[in-house]
Amino acid sequence: MPALKPSTFPALKRRTMDNRPVRTKRTGAVRHLLLAAAFLVCSSQLLMVDANSWWSLGLTPMQRPEMYIIGAQPLCSQLSGLSQGQRKLCQLYQDHMTYIGDGAKTGIKECQYQFRQRRWNCSTVDNTSVFGRVMQIGSRETAFTYAISAAGVVNAVSRACREGELSTCGCSRAARPRDLPRDWLWGGCGDNVHYGYRFAREFVDAREREKNYPRGSPEHARMLMNLHNNEAGRQAVYNLANVACKCHGVSGSCSLKTCWLQLADFRRVGEFLKEKYDSAAAMRVGRKGKLELLDKRFNPPTTQDMVYIDTSPDYCLRNETTGSLGTQGRLCNKTSEGMDGCELMCCGRGYDQFKTYKHERCHCKFHWCCYVKCKRCTTLVDQFVCK
Repeated sequence: MPALKPSTFPALKRRTMDNRPVRTKRTGAVRHLLLAAAFLVCSSQLLMVDANSWWSLGLTPMQRPEMYIIGAQPLCSQLSGLSQGQRKLCQLYQDHMTYIGDGAKTGIKECQYQFRQRRWNCSTVDNTSVFGRVMQIGSRETAFTYAISAAGVVNAVSRACREGELSTCGCSRAARPRDLPRDWLWGGCGDNVHYGYRFAREFVDAREREKNYPRGSPEHARMLMNLHNNEAGRQAVYNLANVACKCHGVSGSCSLKTCWLQLADFRRVGEFLKEKYDSAAAMRVGRKGKLELLDKRFNPPTTQDMVYIDTSPDYCLRNETTGSLGTQGRLCNKTSEGMDGCELMCCGRGYDQFKTYKHERCHCKFHWCCYVKCKRCTTLVDQFVCK
């Protein structure tokens, strides 16, 4: 897609709060104060706009396009967090937006599952930035969120194609694998991961590609980092898709098999990307305006690897500047020596112990025919919370 020119702010007229024109004569000190105030206002507006993200589609329930009545406000103008390029794609592919929201939601949930036992647990905040100010830092955690979110869109759109929910795609048309036995049929209705990959690349990357930062600047380096991690997420879904087969025959015999392309379970995608997070490469912007390894002793990252440009902030204590929520009040495991252990999770501050009741199903029995009946058991357990 061609880069879109950034919008310009209209000139501000010098008027009072009740809309009366002000006097033109000002002292030097007052004039400097006015200029500083205007700069702060514009800067806050820029930060607010930059904080918006299409990830917010995963937090807000979204109706299908056909639910909007004629004459009402169009769907795309009601969705927050979209860039100019993404809003144009929304207008062209309105039936895709529900599944983009589903993909964002899937990515957020998987991120929270993978980091549930870490100091940073992928917490969401109540605004359109979704993850808060912590995303302004180009850290490993930011790299993971971009990758898992892009993967979620590929996953959701590919499935929607197979289910016939989208007008521009259908079942997968992937070529027959060479190692598939000759007597097995190929061509069942598979997940269209090829279309899902292409559409996710256009939509997710649009936000980055329409920016026009000076080559070699910190903002340009962050844009390159985001694009690289978006691709790593898409590659994970694409490469983990595999062949699924179903047997046909009389009395359960497998005299005939039909096979198709099927997406891997998204939990497997999350685990794969978590491994890439652990081995992410530290990068910096080079003289040619491209990302290069900070430590040349390591192998350069591939398109399937994650990259980051900033060190991670301290997630131990709450910090409004970095967006860290801290670990105070988090549950921890007293007997674990891992990141979920009280010593590491609480950052050496100690922890409080209290007792709570745990309810679970127990003594389950199968009754003919055909249901399982369980009792409800209540036990008193110890829990530990970081100070």
